[in-house]
Amino acid sequence: MIITEHPSLGISIRDFNAAKQAGLFETLKHSRFSGQLLLTGPDKVSWTFHIYLGRLMYATGGSHPVRRWRRTLAAYCPQISTDHTTLQRELSIINKTTFTIGWEYELLCLWIERKKISREQIAQVIDAIIAEVLFDITQAMQIAYELKPTNALPMRLVLVDAEQVIHKTQQWWQAWQAAKVVDRSPNRAPIIRQPAQLQKCTSANVYTSLTKLLNGQRTLRDLAVLLKRDVVDVTCSLMPYVQSGLVELMTVPDWTPPVSPPTIKLSSVAHSNQGPLIACVDDSPLVCQTLEKILTEAGYQFLAVSDPLRAIAVLLSRKPDVLFLDLVMPNANGYEICSQLRKLPAFREMPILILTGNDGIVDRVRAKMSGSTDFLSKPVEAGPILAAIRKHLKNRILA
Repeated sequence: MIITEHPSLGISIRDFNAAKQAGLFETLKHSRFSGQLLLTGPDKVSWTFHIYLGRLMYATGGSHPVRRWRRTLAAYCPQISTDHTTLQRELSIINKTTFTIGWEYELLCLWIERKKISREQIAQVIDAIIAEVLFDITQAMQIAYELKPTNALPMRLVLVDAEQVIHKTQQWWQAWQAAKVVDRSPNRAPIIRQPAQLQKCTSANVYTSLTKLLNGQRTLRDLAVLLKRDVVDVTCSLMPYVQSGLVELMTVPDWTPPVSPPTIKLSSVAHSNQGPLIACVDDSPLVCQTLEKILTEAGYQFLAVSDPLRAIAVLLSRKPDVLFLDLVMPNANGYEICSQLRKLPAFREMPILILTGNDGIVDRVRAKMSGSTDFLSKPVEAGPILAAIRKHLKNRILA
C-alpha cells in the first residue's frame, strides 16, 4: 500500500482499491477501534465511517448523502414516507444536540423503536448505504484519511463486517469496469439535449418514456431504483444516446436535508506549534493518528514515519527531540533501528521510547541492550505518553 503524509488532509493512499480498503479496515478491526474514519477524495469530497470495535455502524458523506439515504429507504422500506415535511415533523421530537452520527441515523433509530421498520430492513438499508459509499471511494482512486477515536456512540442498530461489504462493492465495481463506464459517475443525471434527433432514432413509446425519465433531476442511481433495475444495466442502455450527444450526463446537487447540519467549530490543530518535535516510527495508522492527536493538543510538534525503511533518513533530516519506536514492523524491527540510530552522533543522547504490545521481560531487556531509553506498552494512552515525554525531556536538559 502506497501511503504518504499529507499535512492538511492526513494519510494519503493512492489507488484505494478493494485490497487496500480491506487492509485498512482489518487494521481497525484488529485494534478494536471505535470512532470515526474520515476520508477525503482529490476533489475535496469527504465521507465518514462510524465504527464500533472495528465493525461498521454507518457511513455517510459524499456528493449525495440525502439522495442516497432517501433512495435506499425507497428501495428497502417502501412503507416509510421520505417526504420533506414528514421528516421534519419526526425530527422535531428528537433532541438535535444529541446527534453523534446524523439526522438520518437518528431517524432509523426512532423508526426501529416505534416498530415502523424491521431489523432486517435496517440491515439492508445500512449495508446498501455503506456499499454505495465504498463504490464512490473506489472510483475516487486516491484518498486521504484520518481517524477520530471516540466512545460517544449512539445505539448500535447493526454492525457490519467490512470484508463482506467490500466484496460486494468489488463485484459491483468490476461490473462497472466491464461495462467500460469507469469514467462515468452513477451520481450524474441524464438529460436530453437534442430531443428532435432523439425522436427520429427511437420509437414513439421509447421516446415518450425517455422524455419522462431523463429530466436532469434523477441520477443514474435514482433511475435504477425507480425502474427496479441494476444501475449498470440502466447506464449501459443510455450510453449509445450519451455517446452520440443526444443525452448528457450532468452534475446535479444533492437534495436539501430536512434539518440544518450543526455548526462545527474546528479546533486549530497546532501545525504552527513551536514545542519540541516528537517523532513516531510505526506502521500502524491508528497509533500514529492517536499520538498525533495527543501530542498536538499538548503543544508538541509531531512527525509520523510509517515506512521503517525510510525511518533513519527522515529522522536525520528532521532531528526530533524524542522518538517513539514500534518493535514489530514489516522489513525491519525496532531493535535494529534503535541500534543503528545509537551509532550516529546526532542520536546518541536522544530519548528513544519503545512502543509494543509485548510487555515481557525479554523484550524489555533486549530493548535496553539495543539502546532504548524507556519502554511503553500499547495501547497508546495520553497520560503515560505525556508523562514519559516530560520526564525524558527534563532529564536531557539537566544532563
